[in-house]
Formats: sequence, structure tokens, C-alpha cells
Amino acid sequence: LVILGGNGTHKTANMLSEEGLNVVTLPKTIDNDLVGTDVSFGFQSAVDIATNTIDCIHTTAASHSRVFIVELMGHKTGWLTLHAGVAGGSDVILIPEIPYDLDKVVEAIISKEELEFSKKELKEIRKREHFPSAAYRIGAGIMERTGQEVRVTVPGHVQRGGSPCAYDRVLASRLGAKAAELIINKEYGYMVCVR
Repeated sequence: LVILGGNGTHKTANMLSEEGLNVVTLPKTIDNDLVGTDVSFGFQSAVDIATNTIDCIHTTAASHSRVFIVELMGHKTGWLTLHAGVAGGSDVILIPEIPYDLDKVVEAIISKEELEFSKKELKEIRKREHFPSAAYRIGAGIMERTGQEVRVTVPGHVQRGGSPCAYDRVLASRLGAKAAELIINKEYGYMVCVR
């Protein structure tokens, strides 16, 4: 059984392997957050799409002198946001791994104030908020502090679709060839990776 996917998929694949199935897995996630591999296919394609979104927003932001927030996917990791933000020339890049002080942004998905709460408490606070996502919450905070109009763009699942970039096509072929080699050699219970 050859399985492609992210963390949840690999957990399931591991359980199937422990039950005796011959399993080989490949890292395929736009989040690029799988332990054991430096890169997963799908990541670079999503970075390209997100970077293009940022590029398009940049011209509008400059011509209208507005603050724009682009909220990208990435599950609980900031790889996609970091890469696209750097490539797109973002002024500020907020990622879940680094706490921020909104006054200094006027910094990612968890502010210093939020660090005082447990995950469960924070989840309850989020349920009571009227913001659909972190970008809107941050945007409201910026507007409140500066009086500057803020626009939010959430490309969402657009980042997951479309044609894969050439880099991901080559990477997927390389990983697939190695998976085939493992199967031919009857070496199961492994994830093919790039290190």
C-alpha cells in the first residue's frame, strides 16, 4: 500500500503498518510540517500561489495606501506563510511559532497576551469572538490602534488547487521512484524523504 499525505495520513499509515500491511508512504502536504523530511511535495506549488496572491495585493495596497493582511494556510506551522511572505516582500510576517505584540506590528497567530491562557481557554475565547479567523482579529486590532483602514484577503483553498509547479512535479517523481525501489526490494514501513 503506497500512501501520500500529511501528518494524519502518516499516523494512519503507521497503524496499518503495525497491523502487518506492507506500507510505503510519501510526504505530500502544503504545510511542509512532516518530521523526517526537509520538504514535501505540494509545498512549493502552494508557496508559488500564495506568493502570487501577495504580489497582486502589493500593487493594490501601494496604489490605495491601505494596510492589507493576507491570511495563508499552513495548519499549525508557518512554513508556507514564511516562504511566501519573504518571496512576496511582505512588510510583516506573522507565524504561529512566534508570539507577537500587536503594538509592534502597528508581530503571529498567538499574541503575548494569549500566552497566559491554556489551549483550552484560548479555544473558548475564539468561540466567543465574532472574527472568522486570525487575520480579521489582527486587522481589527491594527485599525483600533491606528485608525488606518485594513483589508483582509484569505485565499484559502485556492492555495491547494491548480496545477503543480515544475519543482513539485520533479520532487514527486523522485520520491515515487524511490518508493517503487523500496517496494521492489520489499522494504516496507518507511516514508520516502528528502534530507
